[in-house]
Amino acid sequence: MTSRQESRERVRSGMRTWFLTPPRRHGEVVYTREVSFLELFYDLVYVVLIAQVSHHLATHVGWRGVWEFVVVFGLIWLAWFNGTGWHELHGREDGRARNYIFTQMMLLAVLAVFAEGATGEDGPAFAITYAILFTLYTWQWHLIHRIDDPEYRPVTTSYLAGMVTTVLVVLGSAFVSDEARLWIWTILLVVWIGGSLVQMFRSGVIGLEEGVTGSFVERFGLFTIIVLGEVVVGVVGGISDADELTALTLATGIIALTIGYGLWWNYFDSLGRRIPRAGSRSFATWLFAHFPLTMAIAGGGAAMVSLVEHASDARTPAPTAWLLVGSVVVALAGIAMAARSLPDGEFPPGVVRAQLPTFAVAAVAILAVGAARPSPIILVSAVSVLLALTWLRLFTLFLAQGGRLRVLEHTAIEVK
Repeated sequence: MTSRQESRERVRSGMRTWFLTPPRRHGEVVYTREVSFLELFYDLVYVVLIAQVSHHLATHVGWRGVWEFVVVFGLIWLAWFNGTGWHELHGREDGRARNYIFTQMMLLAVLAVFAEGATGEDGPAFAITYAILFTLYTWQWHLIHRIDDPEYRPVTTSYLAGMVTTVLVVLGSAFVSDEARLWIWTILLVVWIGGSLVQMFRSGVIGLEEGVTGSFVERFGLFTIIVLGEVVVGVVGGISDADELTALTLATGIIALTIGYGLWWNYFDSLGRRIPRAGSRSFATWLFAHFPLTMAIAGGGAAMVSLVEHASDARTPAPTAWLLVGSVVVALAGIAMAARSLPDGEFPPGVVRAQLPTFAVAAVAILAVGAARPSPIILVSAVSVLLALTWLRLFTLFLAQGGRLRVLEHTAIEVK
């Protein structure tokens, strides 16, 4: 074989390896894997998607708007979960994985075009695009089903059937009225989450018997950062849309930002890069607690628009006040629920016992402030202070009981 022939063979072999290597099967988990630049790029598409859905809520503050927001956000969350979960369990750092993710991103970009009007006139287009996206996901899961170990077949067959059903139901919803479509999506979302919980409780989490990977936990943290960004978007949008930019409007917006900061402190000090206990029940609780948690943070960001626009009002409009405090309370409940799934040694015992009551007291106090409906600047100030006190209570208890501070990466300092 000549030198030129050898070079051609190396190219052919390399191309086959790069683009045709099969995905990883269930059980072939890479626990040392780090989140790649490709995954970070992928998550950016969801910034646009969530911004579109949040904007719809910001302009439709009320029970109907909340219902529509929960359903459409839920569908988007399921799409993110399937794309992220497949890559975490089965993807490789190769051309095949890149092609899958970039194709998903193209479909997600189209989906974002119709996301804001998904519960109205853009509903059919949203449904058809979503069905195409889930057809791609179904194909990817089918590839795993074909090469998987026979012991995993019953569970993967069930999941594959659920994916096919999702495609058919969503596609069918494109041809009904807007009201019927919303109900179909609502039922689908409930069945998806309920069915997944039941399956995980009964059959376990296949392929993750030794525990959840650090990279998977990090992806959820990154998604939380995406929805926290909606608080900033909401504040900027509210200030920009205000009839008159006054010192009060600007001050209300700036203080409103600290609510996002407070949620960040409470989430990441309670859950950031903390791997849940091994076991299907703990993982399922941790995983699905993130759905209402992230949804609520994005909803709180949508409330900021109306809040800042009404900065000069003597009292905050009731729908806006309840949207804000309700979102913060649901987010705290999600943090508390997910924190119950962490290993016993993650925090000192006293902190673990105090987490739920501390979050509960904060939730009651925040709801009381919302019920009083003070002026917007008082409302955001009070909620921000309560979030700060919640974090401070748990942090001082953590220090008092000898908790270890992660001051530097790979370094822990024990406070004595």
